[in-house]
Amino acid sequence: MTTTPDEKKTENLRFFKGKQDILDTKDGSTLDWKDAASRVREQLNDAMNAQHLGFLFGSGCSSFVVEGEEVGIPTMAPLAKAFIAATGTKQPVPHLEEADAKALKDVLGIDLTSTKYENNLERLLEVLHSFRFVLEHSSNAGLLKGLPAVNSAITKVTSYILNACSSGPFAVGNDAVVSIYQAFYRNLSYRGRNLPRPWIFTTNYDLFNETALDRLGMPYSNGFIGTVERRFNPASFRYSLAEQLDISSRRWSSVDGYLYLCKLHGSINWVEAGKSLFPLRELQVPPADCTSERVMIYPTPAKQNASFGYPYSDLFREFQHRTVRDQSVLFVIGYSFGDEHINNIIFQALTIPTFRLIALCSPDSGGVIERLRALNDPRIWLIGGGGATPARPGHYFDVFVEHFMPEPPGNKIDTAISKVMTELSAAAEDAAETPSIAVENE
Repeated sequence: MTTTPDEKKTENLRFFKGKQDILDTKDGSTLDWKDAASRVREQLNDAMNAQHLGFLFGSGCSSFVVEGEEVGIPTMAPLAKAFIAATGTKQPVPHLEEADAKALKDVLGIDLTSTKYENNLERLLEVLHSFRFVLEHSSNAGLLKGLPAVNSAITKVTSYILNACSSGPFAVGNDAVVSIYQAFYRNLSYRGRNLPRPWIFTTNYDLFNETALDRLGMPYSNGFIGTVERRFNPASFRYSLAEQLDISSRRWSSVDGYLYLCKLHGSINWVEAGKSLFPLRELQVPPADCTSERVMIYPTPAKQNASFGYPYSDLFREFQHRTVRDQSVLFVIGYSFGDEHINNIIFQALTIPTFRLIALCSPDSGGVIERLRALNDPRIWLIGGGGATPARPGHYFDVFVEHFMPEPPGNKIDTAISKVMTELSAAAEDAAETPSIAVENE
């Protein structure tokens, strides 16, 4: 089913392999959304059954706006607007005091109302950290007056990010985001058990992945071992989970649905506990206060250097090892390619002839996305643009889960039967409307 350009109400869904959009039609008409989504699903079905399968989730996967309200965790632009707007207010969430904001502007010339910061909390942190480095090595008494304000601002920004990942509608019973993650893992569990277990890499600090997996009862490894005290031990990524099929012959088979979860930038429930052989501990419930020392890589200029320290060196080693290998497919969802240390590993993987990169993104994005398209490499698939509704573009996580992931076996049969019944019904209606021609016998 197609519609003409005049009938089109929303932006087209696009699917680029290199520079070729495989959703383009020969006559220039526009594919109906359902037909376009069906084509995408067919193409991704093969990729989902690749020998080595990985997913990289960015902040966009944990953001979900329902009727204008954010029920998940805002991305960096909305966070920046909200943080700056809260300056000098009486809000209970971490915010900058009016005196500190004034000191930043008057002493150091950092104007928080500048357009440079209103949509970019990361840029603000970059400027603050740069000033702190300079001031800590300066003997200028005038400039040093701004150091307390800089330190306070850095603390307040990081606390604000932590608070956003810990509280919100999702923390008081709204399961909209967790339900999307559950649907994702439920569909992923149908991957063939004879294939290596998939890996989920994420830059997010939240606990949506863990909550969804726990509610589904799906086993996974996230690098921690233990029950009462769960400690990080990277050796656990070499472990698997198997069930014994026959006691007498000691036959084993991997457990269905088992997977690996690797949180590249840390988590809100990771804390350093003592100077033991395994000092990193995972708590069942994150600390309630925002002042606790969490093991997280905040969006600062030191992100790349921080990735070389413990435990991030182990986590990024796994990301590189699992991505840069033959017959590997990496799905990138909700990630804007803003982290150079992650991009470098993806670029290394592109030197492997059998590697495929499938990114859910707006195809018209600039920066890295634009450069990837310019490569005209058929191994680079870019999917995005218009969705079923204007509010849910085709590159959103919930759209990917609902419309693009391969259907479970049972659903495939139901869909096939529904399609046959629809086509037969349409054929019967056409036959009924066709006028009969009487032939008179001579």
